[in-house]
Amino acid sequence: MTLMFIIGTVVCAASTLICWVMTALRRHPADSSIISLAAVELFLVAYGIYAAVRQLGFEATITGEGWEFWGYVFTALLLPVGVFVWAMIDKTRWSNLVMSFVGLVVFVMVYRMEVIWWGSAL
Repeated sequence: MTLMFIIGTVVCAASTLICWVMTALRRHPADSSIISLAAVELFLVAYGIYAAVRQLGFEATITGEGWEFWGYVFTALLLPVGVFVWAMIDKTRWSNLVMSFVGLVVFVMVYRMEVIWWGSAL
């Protein structure tokens, strides 16, 4: 496992848990849920920069397809933004629950990106 994968796992798990708790406690999108979504986005930006440096520098070989890897990166980057916009439009309790799924989906996507990069399950 790489350090970035471990950091991503922690950020995604924390975001998911915060959003679940806020779903139970709040009737509208909670600030803590939105901040946890921003933390996931910040991690993804850092992951994208890390991957670009990794590919341009010392580990230029991706075991899988490069287009697939970067497709996952760009899609993952759009996910928190799209859900944030949706949560600002639909200001109900369930916005917190929808935001919680970003952490779960991004975790799976980061896992898949690592598999594409290294060529095997972690």
